[in-house]
Amino acid sequence: MSSVITAQWRQKSFFPVLNEWEASKSAELDNSVLAKLLQLKRREPLPTSGKLGDAFEFDLDRTLECPTLDDIAQFQRQHPLWGMPYALPGLSDGEEKTLSQWLQEGARFDPRPPLSKSAQREIGQWEAFFNGRSNKERLVARYIYEHLFIGHIHFKGHPDAEFYRLVRSTTPPGQAIVEIDTVRPYELSAGADFYYRLRPVVATIVDKNHFVYELSDEKKARYQALFFTPDYEVTALPSYRDATAANPFKTFIDIPLNSRYKFLLDDAGYFFSGFIKGPVCRGQVAINVIQDRFWVVFIDPDSDFVEQSSAFLAENARYLSLPGSGGDEIGVLDMAKYTDLGQQYLIKKDAFIGESLLKDQGAGLDTLWDGGGKNTNAALTVFRHFDSATVVTGFVGDTPLTGWVVDYPVFERIHYLLVAGFNVFGSSAHQVATRRYMDYIRRDAENNLLRFMPAKQRQRIYDRWYQGLGARFEKLFWEPLYSIDIETAMDFKTNDYVGEFFDQVRRRLGAAAGKNDAINHCRQEACPQLDASLLRQEVDKQMRRLAGLKGKQLKALPEVAFVRIETGQPQQDLVYTLVVDKALSNVSFMFVESLRRVPEHDTLTVVPDFLGSYPNFFFAVKKDQLNDFVNMLKQARTPKSIEAFYRRFGVRRSNPEIWRYSDWFNEQHKLQNGLKAGLFDLNRYQNL
Repeated sequence: MSSVITAQWRQKSFFPVLNEWEASKSAELDNSVLAKLLQLKRREPLPTSGKLGDAFEFDLDRTLECPTLDDIAQFQRQHPLWGMPYALPGLSDGEEKTLSQWLQEGARFDPRPPLSKSAQREIGQWEAFFNGRSNKERLVARYIYEHLFIGHIHFKGHPDAEFYRLVRSTTPPGQAIVEIDTVRPYELSAGADFYYRLRPVVATIVDKNHFVYELSDEKKARYQALFFTPDYEVTALPSYRDATAANPFKTFIDIPLNSRYKFLLDDAGYFFSGFIKGPVCRGQVAINVIQDRFWVVFIDPDSDFVEQSSAFLAENARYLSLPGSGGDEIGVLDMAKYTDLGQQYLIKKDAFIGESLLKDQGAGLDTLWDGGGKNTNAALTVFRHFDSATVVTGFVGDTPLTGWVVDYPVFERIHYLLVAGFNVFGSSAHQVATRRYMDYIRRDAENNLLRFMPAKQRQRIYDRWYQGLGARFEKLFWEPLYSIDIETAMDFKTNDYVGEFFDQVRRRLGAAAGKNDAINHCRQEACPQLDASLLRQEVDKQMRRLAGLKGKQLKALPEVAFVRIETGQPQQDLVYTLVVDKALSNVSFMFVESLRRVPEHDTLTVVPDFLGSYPNFFFAVKKDQLNDFVNMLKQARTPKSIEAFYRRFGVRRSNPEIWRYSDWFNEQHKLQNGLKAGLFDLNRYQNL
């Protein structure tokens, strides 16, 4: 970092935690806040058992600040137990020695080794592809960039540790990248010339913002088939003005709708991860727009739904304007404007479906995308963990309360509302407008699902999803629209309509629905996984009991917990994730969620792998004690019984062994999930 840039940061009240003065070994430690906080932990270690006291703050929005060098002495007197790592055991002697030596040597970092020739060759080929000069090539490249800009790109067949970002640079391929910094990917100064470049990711890969898009020869051939084989012209390029650029239905109208939709479907899990792992999903208020767990399926891109929708969307593009169209200067009237547009679109869409798409026959299984029988992006599961979220491919867990059936306009608006058009540092009005508009997108996707239900049952099913005072208040301003007069083409044998619908969808999708969930979705006495080891099958039996716990039996558990099943042979130890699905009477409001909680309906999903980026707790359970683990959890409802449960099986923040368990979980994550794995964040690890 140059001195000029450093000075600018200092003007914004940022201060150094490393030595910036005399260059000597002693000064590197004496003038380093980091060194002094490590030394404080050595002098004043935490207790090694039990819960930590009230002196520590653990809330996500805690107001803690790092002291300056001038304040460090007073900080140490006031908070003697706040040494680094904060509210966790100190580092080992060897680890602390390594850090001290690094600080004494000036906190130098070694530059990354130069790119391999094969990586340079791939970069050259892909940058040439993204920088074609015809109008069609430029429009397609812009469309791809505006969808890939946030994730990590990997070249198929290359080392797992190599990732890139697709960026815009003022310099052409072959020269050093000078990235153009804009808040949104569709913003650009008038007349600015730029090139798409692939920039190596040099930061440590952390799971919370790591999701991977793979480029390959097959992907390039797919792009050719989707975007260049179809016969269409691009006579003029769209502008980068907010009013136009924030509306993809206007910006990319020249690219066939079917091509755009198939591009999204091919890697649906990646694009959903954009808003699940992107900056929009930070904090409870931001993501309480969704249920704790739901399944997602998609309208078939080759169905009449898509073919006939192209003209309808072109005619009604103005109703699809998103809050990002107003930039960050959104006022109260603008918020009302986008809310009204969202509702007007749903009214027009419902009329269009009734008059055109479903006028002869209701919605049936043939209108759903089957992923070609193998692409597991055809079915997704979304988990919400109070103030974070996770998306995985395939149907995971038992049948959820709700589900989404996503069509192209739902999919595209989610991306441009929550990823491309969202500014995490924008005004409160911008963020509230974004959150409020997402209500309409969720309802749109849920309405699509309701159209598959028997006409006379749709209101009853909808009322199960939206109960309580909040839902009744909402109905003063909103009525559901799901083609109530058009009967479904589905054939139901039971009155569990949502469950039976997804059972039929699972059969239609086959392998694309993911592996059969033998723990949470078991409908018989035994549900063995034929491809699982005998050890796994034995442990799964106990985990099936665990997954059957509900309501108050789950009182002791946090949102997300990792469990290490210790077998006596560490290389055979197993890992499971416990995810509490917390029930709400409705998701209509941003606030007072505690008043909408229905804890007696809480359920548990047990995943035989890792799920989530922020583990709230670790459990270590010996295989022959699994029965005790399940029984003690089931009875852990009083402070005394909860304390006994955590004392026996929990790895608390005070436990010096927590680092060993953290290392093991991270290593297993890498072994099991390869290039998709990143380091877990312990920032939300609870003091239980």
